[in-house]
Amino acid sequence: MDSPRQSKNRNREPKRSQTQSSTPPQKDAYARLLSQHSSSKFSLYLEQYAKDTAFQREGNGPSTLLKAQSDRQNIPQRKRDQVPNDFSDSSDFSPSSMKSKGEESSLSLYMEKLSTRNAQQDCERKQGVSDRQRWGQRRDTATSHDGDVESGEELSTLKPNDLRKHQKQQKKSKDSNREVTSKETDSFVGHPQSPKKASTSGQEQEKMKKSKKKNLPKHPEEEKSREGTSKSGFDTQMSPYGKDKTLQQSRGGRGSKKQVFESYMAFEEVSHGLKRGELIQGQIRINPKKYHEAFVPSPDDTRDIFLDGIVARNRALNGDIVVVQILPREQWKVNCTYLSVYTRTPRPDVTVEDQCSDQDELIRKVQNTTLTDTGTVKEHLPFVWQVVYIVEKKHSRAVTGFLKFLPDKPFAMFSPVDHRVPRINVFLADCPEDFSSRPGDYSNTLFICRITSWAADSNFAEGQLAKTLGQAGEIEPETEGILVEYDVDFSEFSDEVLDCLPKNLPWTIPPEEMRKRRDLRKECIFTIDPSTARDLDDALSCKQLPDGNFEVGVHIADVSYFVGEDNALDAIASQRATSVYMVQKVIPMLPRLLCEELCSLNPLTDRLTFSVIWKITPEGKILSEWFGRSVIRSCVKLSYDHAQSMIEAPEKMFSAEELPPADPEHPIDEIHQAVLNLHSIAKNLRAQRFSGGALRLDQLKLSFTLDKETMMPQGCYVYQYRDSNKLVEEFMLLANIATAHHIHSRFPELALLRRHPPPKAKMVDELQELCDQLGIDIDLSSAGALHKSLNTTLGDDEYTTARKEVLTHMCSRPMQMALYFCTGVLKEEPLFKHYALNVPLYTHFTSPIRRYADIIVHRLLASSLNCGPNLGLSTEEVQKQASHCNDKKTLSKRVQELSSELFFGVFVKDCGPLDSEAMVMGVLDQSFDVLVLRYGVQKRIYCKSVAGLDSFHHRKVGKKSELTLVWTPEDPEKAPEEQVISIFTLVEVQLKADGAPMKYSAMLKRPEENES
Repeated sequence: MDSPRQSKNRNREPKRSQTQSSTPPQKDAYARLLSQHSSSKFSLYLEQYAKDTAFQREGNGPSTLLKAQSDRQNIPQRKRDQVPNDFSDSSDFSPSSMKSKGEESSLSLYMEKLSTRNAQQDCERKQGVSDRQRWGQRRDTATSHDGDVESGEELSTLKPNDLRKHQKQQKKSKDSNREVTSKETDSFVGHPQSPKKASTSGQEQEKMKKSKKKNLPKHPEEEKSREGTSKSGFDTQMSPYGKDKTLQQSRGGRGSKKQVFESYMAFEEVSHGLKRGELIQGQIRINPKKYHEAFVPSPDDTRDIFLDGIVARNRALNGDIVVVQILPREQWKVNCTYLSVYTRTPRPDVTVEDQCSDQDELIRKVQNTTLTDTGTVKEHLPFVWQVVYIVEKKHSRAVTGFLKFLPDKPFAMFSPVDHRVPRINVFLADCPEDFSSRPGDYSNTLFICRITSWAADSNFAEGQLAKTLGQAGEIEPETEGILVEYDVDFSEFSDEVLDCLPKNLPWTIPPEEMRKRRDLRKECIFTIDPSTARDLDDALSCKQLPDGNFEVGVHIADVSYFVGEDNALDAIASQRATSVYMVQKVIPMLPRLLCEELCSLNPLTDRLTFSVIWKITPEGKILSEWFGRSVIRSCVKLSYDHAQSMIEAPEKMFSAEELPPADPEHPIDEIHQAVLNLHSIAKNLRAQRFSGGALRLDQLKLSFTLDKETMMPQGCYVYQYRDSNKLVEEFMLLANIATAHHIHSRFPELALLRRHPPPKAKMVDELQELCDQLGIDIDLSSAGALHKSLNTTLGDDEYTTARKEVLTHMCSRPMQMALYFCTGVLKEEPLFKHYALNVPLYTHFTSPIRRYADIIVHRLLASSLNCGPNLGLSTEEVQKQASHCNDKKTLSKRVQELSSELFFGVFVKDCGPLDSEAMVMGVLDQSFDVLVLRYGVQKRIYCKSVAGLDSFHHRKVGKKSELTLVWTPEDPEKAPEEQVISIFTLVEVQLKADGAPMKYSAMLKRPEENES
């Protein structure tokens, strides 16, 4: 879609006359999104098209009905080309069509059944009934194209007109469909059912449907929260789609409510549908920048199923496990933004310059485009999916936000900071005592609210305030809000948990335990960690052997010795699953006595470990391998800076003052030489990995220097990944790979491993097409090929590194997350592979202090070596824990990102505005994303908010997107200056604090300022 030109507004908002006397108040974006486009002409065309698809498969050829309809709309029937799949302003998520060309699936069979099932009903419809009577009134949405939430007053609850009122309005005026004529239709007009003038057979079918529905159990959410349910248990409310629902029992005129959302399917119905392939289960992802867009991965995980709008999500929140289905054809709706994408053939020489804001305009555009006539309809129409069941509510249902007082209402309105969550009604009894009398005192107060229910007949959820956090914009309240919202347990450990820890302190290793282990206390073993680290769970050793080879050891804290199975400590560790690292603090998985003392490999202290020791050549070839429980005594705690200085000065004699306190048994020179030997071997191991097809996608990471007393940011910098980091990483990878092979060979049905699926094929194809058009020579055929491509020179100037960062970001988008899994559940061994590392087996063994998955791996390893009990978990239990670890790792990563964003927002506010060069990394139709080179942060710049901009124009050829900005000249006598924005364009930006707490924006500077 193209941006508006200087004289044209192409937002989704309907055009309104400037002289209009009574402009309706601007509604909240969340309510506006509930109002969706419905095109009767196009819907009729789709109905005939689906029938024709079914007839052709039966060998009947194209139907005359479809041909006539196609002729009327001037839509030629042509062979299918590849359908383009690029969405405007959706850079965070790249949805995909459902199945590749020619592919057959149970879903395509379902579409056939759907077409056949509805054919008779379609034919029986009376011709005197108009399309608009069947489909109801149309309301254009007024959501900004970039998906930002605009401020608005209280949302209105869904109150569509009933059918008779609607028919009367039709008689009065043809144009009444485009206006809101009743207060009851303030936020959304639903889809009434077909008129009662139906055939006898149609009525009988409807009765049969109703009687069948009575006996089906409802989803627990429906039982708990629905209003208007009869005593017999069946639904008495009408869906906005009108599917198999009876009208709600009248409760008196305008007070009656009708459903906003479809009722959930019964569990048995869902189970059967999944088995037959008519339904698809997956985890829903909601675009944080355009929250009316959501995606569920397809079963083969190569593309995404697109859910258009809040109604289609059916009350699911981000991260929930949901079941989706293709809606029956009579419920298909048309969304202007996406129709133009899915109905035009991909001719690179054609650009779409307009976004329609009117349904008739849309139909005119459809007349000049090509809807292909091979394959199933679902391949071209990803907006006909809907959530029909929530399997598991992964989202915490806790959100941070602000309270708004509503006069004459028994409740207050809670507005979440995260716009992907609905607004929430909170009863005044749950609000602070003086909130009703002094609401202004709470305008900047941050609260935590938990959603308790969300009825199908309401735009809003209901909830209760859980806690008052404090003033918005302060680090600690904001941090606590993040932790609660992402379900991070930061409570103190209970007495029951602490009772599982050793009582006699200071603790020493019992003599009987010492006798069971290999004693390595006299070896030169040391740790290399960030300077601020306190949970030291890995150490290294390197001793040169007389034959010229090396004995290299990786020594990991033996946490499983202290965390026994099936006690309170194990339960809380398995529930937390990971430590959470924020800028100013860590939320530990285990009590600090273990994390920072008994398990941490602190220097000059005897500690229990699990060791992997190799005999290895200088070139990195492994000659032998040993696993076992051991005891070590670290001789020094080195930081990455210390190790790096040793690597960079191999001949230097370091003094004791330049390093932390060290064991006198091991001179500094011995430690220095061990670091150099490890570095030399690590370089060879790394070279072998990448020549063997491994991939590493490095992205910029922001770090902060904090005031020791206030913990406020004093400065920030882009973290440098150096040779000392690579040294440690290489041996941790080697230990993890070795452990994976060992436990899988001993426990082929029980091993907990980590796999990395390949990137989504369709997104890779799109990226390849874009890079080809940009003239970038990149090979995306494998992980190794991509790595080699990324390390070829992108120009030869000071911005080469920046170009690589932008390209790395582009290549990261198709990548999938690595996942823990149990080998007994995933039977096909090729699926075990780790794509990025390009190894057949991989696991996590090296960080048991901060990852529960590693503790399970340690238990498996101990059992395989006969130095520990058998794992007390079944295959299914290991898989369940693996899935939980996946969820918690994802949440932990997001919390870490939000913490960094929070601190950088404070830094910009205190030290800004900040000027920096930036490189464009993505271009949309009304905005573009930049990488701010000085700070490594990514920001979106909206053209409409750029000061001094006269107009802008978007142009797209194939996958290549380009914006032309026209700047208003400062000198009226001079002509306007144009600035072209495309990927890799270098611009100047200024980071400035926003009015909202902790938020900042990137402001584009004029080209003249760039040159000065």
